[in-house]
Amino acid sequence: MIDQEMKKAVLDNFEKVFGSNDNVKAYFAPGRVNLIGEHTDYNGGHVFPCALTIGTYGAAARRNDRKMRFYSVNQDRLGVVETSLDDLNPSDKAGWTNYPKGVVWAFEKRGMRLDTGFDMVIYGNIPNGSGLSSSASLEVLTGFILRDIYGFDTTNQDLALIGQYSENNYNGCNCGIMDQFAVAMGREGSAIFLDTADLSFEYAPIKLDGAKIIIANTNKKHKLTDSQYNARRSTCEAALAILKKSLDIKSLGDLTIEEFEKNKHLLEDPDMQKKAKHAVYENQRTIQAVKALKDGDINRFGELMRQSHESLRDDYDVTGVELDTLAEEAWKIPGVIGSRMTGGGFGGCTVSIVRDEAIEEFKKTVGENYKKKIGYDATFYTVEIGGGPEVI
Repeated sequence: MIDQEMKKAVLDNFEKVFGSNDNVKAYFAPGRVNLIGEHTDYNGGHVFPCALTIGTYGAAARRNDRKMRFYSVNQDRLGVVETSLDDLNPSDKAGWTNYPKGVVWAFEKRGMRLDTGFDMVIYGNIPNGSGLSSSASLEVLTGFILRDIYGFDTTNQDLALIGQYSENNYNGCNCGIMDQFAVAMGREGSAIFLDTADLSFEYAPIKLDGAKIIIANTNKKHKLTDSQYNARRSTCEAALAILKKSLDIKSLGDLTIEEFEKNKHLLEDPDMQKKAKHAVYENQRTIQAVKALKDGDINRFGELMRQSHESLRDDYDVTGVELDTLAEEAWKIPGVIGSRMTGGGFGGCTVSIVRDEAIEEFKKTVGENYKKKIGYDATFYTVEIGGGPEVI
């Protein structure tokens, strides 16, 4: 469901900024929302994200020299950011362009060297800092553009891995594979049941007869690289190292709830035990949630969404008052099937499944109570499940 106005804007801006539309092509890569399975992707567990119809639009064309020029319609005050294939180091002054530059760098690490530079304009309609993967969307978009205009032989799954590699090693955020995988491999009408341990996956159709997916944005910005995200990951890695001494496991995702309960005494630090507990329980919840969906039991799915949020709040400690308020107010409303935080946490969004007849009340009541408690507005979006990246 391509937004023709966004496509036109990105092409018009390309011509306005770079003076020509010769050989330029337009592209799109989606954002994503994760329905359940949070902070499991770097713990070798399962996740259940879907691509959205909102995302990042791009227009790009090859150049004849080694310059790379970037322009963002969303950050037009920054003007054109210019760099070169001979300067692929991350820098503060490069700002948002560190993401596409990181992808070029990661392509080169894989032996796919660009012989010339390019001009690129981007324009996104993912709310910035919302936790709906604007960075993964930009990374996959860049990889998709590079493949298309330079003729590289690489799959969409490779594009996901390249995006994750660049974010980990170039941008310094130790994210798992979920975001880039959901963006690169999205399919309209389906979520992706992904085992992050081996990247095996299946598409699960989302049939929400008489209900919609609604995202509520706290409007509290989060910046993952600067947040406690990396700290959570290292705590889980430390827990795994201790458990590995006694158990034959590769990741926390290998443990059943029973095995964890039997061995959790090995983790003497109570905080570490809680973090590991979340990783294990959330993985099992995700497996159960997909089964519930296949069985047509949407209410069970909603119940597991609630348990997921409670675990992220009480054990993993990544929600905060804004996300808790949105989720807890949603649970009070008849017609809300399920609601939970989605994404890294510390701000960002909740995802809710709401029956059609309850949508207006949900937005009004949750919105009013949020403003009363937090002091500023939340923003609500009804979203559709979209496909992966494409030439438009």
